[in-house]
Amino acid sequence: MAEQETALRAGQQALEAPTAGGWLEKHFAYRERGSSLRQEILAGLTTFLAMVYSVFVVPSMLGKAGFDTSAVFVAVCLTSAFGSLLMGFWANLPIAVGCAISLTAFTAFDLVLGQQLTPAVALGAIFLMGVIFTAISATGIRTWILRNLPLGIAHGTGIGIGLFLLLIAANEVGLVTRNAGAGLPVALGDVTAMPVWLSVLGLAAIFGLERRRVAGGILIVILVLSAIGLAFDPAVRFTGLFAMPALGGEHSLIGAMDIGGAMNAVVLPSVLALVMTAVFDATGTIRAVAGQAGQLDDKGQIINGSRALTTDSVSSMVSSTLGAAPAAAYIESAAGTAAGGRTGLTAVVVGLGFLALIFLSPLAALVPAYATAPALMYVGLLMLGGVRHLNTEDSVDTMAGLVCAVFIVLTCNIVTGIMLGFCTLVLGRLFAGELNKLNVGTVLIAVALAVFYLGGWAL
Repeated sequence: MAEQETALRAGQQALEAPTAGGWLEKHFAYRERGSSLRQEILAGLTTFLAMVYSVFVVPSMLGKAGFDTSAVFVAVCLTSAFGSLLMGFWANLPIAVGCAISLTAFTAFDLVLGQQLTPAVALGAIFLMGVIFTAISATGIRTWILRNLPLGIAHGTGIGIGLFLLLIAANEVGLVTRNAGAGLPVALGDVTAMPVWLSVLGLAAIFGLERRRVAGGILIVILVLSAIGLAFDPAVRFTGLFAMPALGGEHSLIGAMDIGGAMNAVVLPSVLALVMTAVFDATGTIRAVAGQAGQLDDKGQIINGSRALTTDSVSSMVSSTLGAAPAAAYIESAAGTAAGGRTGLTAVVVGLGFLALIFLSPLAALVPAYATAPALMYVGLLMLGGVRHLNTEDSVDTMAGLVCAVFIVLTCNIVTGIMLGFCTLVLGRLFAGELNKLNVGTVLIAVALAVFYLGGWAL
């Protein structure tokens, strides 16, 4: 009898074990992927701390372009929450989504300040980018683009945007300034000024903290530099900690996007530049993080990859509706997978963290430019790592990619860099007698961009 009772209890335990985690275990299958509830939560917190700096950096950049920083703060939090929750629940991958720093710079300094577009038209361009990206992600067009577009220019675009970020951050704090006299267009600023040396100190601190793998290292630097500014800089004032999120009002850009204005012929090339950048950046980031989490199938394809890419693109549509910059999967998600994150529950924890942050919008106005500049510089330097992906055995492709990268920063225009990259690639193949290495798509893009610029339609 005792043996029967023992066997019965063992049987009950065997039946109850799979449901110990309840609905969460059933939906996310974290045990099946070699994880646990505690491990997923810790991984989510790690990713959250690694990327939460974006709620200060993005409003700071868009604020320079005339956006209300408090409204952008709330929009960034809601966009990050939406994208991360969708990625977690639908794609079940430990990949967080937020407003992309690189595309934020493109929006603020290229579209609005550079091309003199209104914030509403810029948001319309972001929405169109999201629609196009969603369409090509849901169909087979994305695969065609990745197969036909030259890798040199794809990587060169990322390198160029990294240089662009470095220039923006350095100029913002006065490390690099406009040269008013004869000679080169830029000059070294006043290195004794507090914003300059604090930015350099902050950048070095990020190097050290990231090297030591301190969770939230970038956030720590931003908070410390903000505290120094609050103590010694009269321009930095504390206006409060908590506030109810204002989803309306005169400063809100929710639903204010001008899609019709963005469909203008002179704006569409910028939309396509956003799409191309997002296609390569999102695919590379999602694949890298999914691979680290062991979420690639036998053929090396991303498990639920189409859902992940669709989440990425739909999030940009949502961000533009809310009044924020384009969304993208964050490479900082790798911090969470390194901490053991294997399922979408990690991303869900990140999303909930950003939801909680929407009540802290006054903090956005407290953070000075020299507190966010080190983060921008660090992200820009990371993007320069794309150089190692250039195929040095194909000199034409490599040089075209470098032309793209260099002229993005020299002209402060991403589309111009892409145009010069495509044109030099096609002409380089022609002079090298390597027309067989060109495809119709590359030639058509080069011709269209050349006609657009030679016709004088470029902004």
